[in-house]
Amino acid sequence: MAIITLTTDLGSKDFYQAALKGSILSILPTATIVDVTHEVPSFNISHAAFVLKNVYPYFPKGTVHLIGIDSVYSEHTKYIALKHKDHFFVGADNGIFSLLFEDKPEEIVELNIMQDLKYLHFPLVDIFVKAATQLAKGAKLKDIGVPTESVEERMLLNPVIERDIIRGSVIYIDTFSNVITNITKELFTKIQRNRDFTLYFRKSETISQLSWHYNEVPEGEKLCLFGISNHLEIAINKGKASGLLGLHLNDIVRVEFHP
Repeated sequence: MAIITLTTDLGSKDFYQAALKGSILSILPTATIVDVTHEVPSFNISHAAFVLKNVYPYFPKGTVHLIGIDSVYSEHTKYIALKHKDHFFVGADNGIFSLLFEDKPEEIVELNIMQDLKYLHFPLVDIFVKAATQLAKGAKLKDIGVPTESVEERMLLNPVIERDIIRGSVIYIDTFSNVITNITKELFTKIQRNRDFTLYFRKSETISQLSWHYNEVPEGEKLCLFGISNHLEIAINKGKASGLLGLHLNDIVRVEFHP
């Protein structure tokens, strides 16, 4: 079964998303197309990387993940395809792959598929679709590109550790207005060492206990927990944490561990 997932910033208002799907089905009518999201903020590769990083492991091996973020033509940007943990990825080499993977991909190629001039301003429905459908049909990476050794590097803002303090920041706000930080469960546990803690944000707001699930506190009360992404989240039970707590992307949060 040929599965192709789509992660783009095309939105749902215009014809672009439908044109992309039509292009895939014109080449591979039997393809199963899965929308990861088309609502990535325009050109926001870190947002797209966070979403796809938490999605692709749930798909069967051999799935092809087509990424349409900041993919318009640029003489300085390569189009690449790669294999990582038996999944295939196609997209622009604009830094997104360095944010998406912690390990170096098993195999990387620069696509050598000829650009149809008719789609010069929309390579997503041309070069990307041709690469994705060929991989979905069983082609090898070497059949669609020239081997290359590395991808464009882009650095994320990492938490700062100061003895018994972790200073992090908000990196994602989901549909439920849950606030997700860049503090991972692994880092939190490593610094915590079974000690009590206080999470500080927005001047006087604090939380001093980890929850296992969102309903562990009364409705309307704030909480923090490690969600499905394994990142520390700030939430309100059946409420919109981002708006009610005044938390936005890049805002600073601080965890202090007590003796």
